[in-house]
Amino acid sequence: MRKLVAGKLHGIFVTEANLNYHGSITLDPDHCEEAGILPMEFVEIWNKNSGARISTYVILGERGLRCCILNGAAARTCQPGDQIIVCNSIYLGEAELTSLKPRILTFDENNNVRDRLSYSVAQEQNGRYQFSIRDENSNLLPIPALVSDR
Repeated sequence: MRKLVAGKLHGIFVTEANLNYHGSITLDPDHCEEAGILPMEFVEIWNKNSGARISTYVILGERGLRCCILNGAAARTCQPGDQIIVCNSIYLGEAELTSLKPRILTFDENNNVRDRLSYSVAQEQNGRYQFSIRDENSNLLPIPALVSDR
């Protein structure tokens, strides 16, 4: 079994940090449902501003408020206005990799969904893997290439 990305809220903005609440992250149910993130599910959180990485569980806030609130100890790692990545994961066997289609949402500064993306892995005849990113219209998006100075 391998731990694989199941869904992501990529670049969502922290709306509040509440040190005096039970530890967790409060998210808009609309965002969670679209990305396949469940209430009480453990997620990884990566702060794009500070580089901090934490793990906590999800609680659902009020639908439609586009909230992203870090609670308890998590509030020490992210401040309002920070842009973060929230990622859930799933354990699958390698044979199931090509059936996995994680849903990734990207956000504007008001936490409105900007892009709806999905990841896809295909296996070629020779056994090599191909990774692709598609938008909600199934358009293939470019994957950033490694730049070589050779």
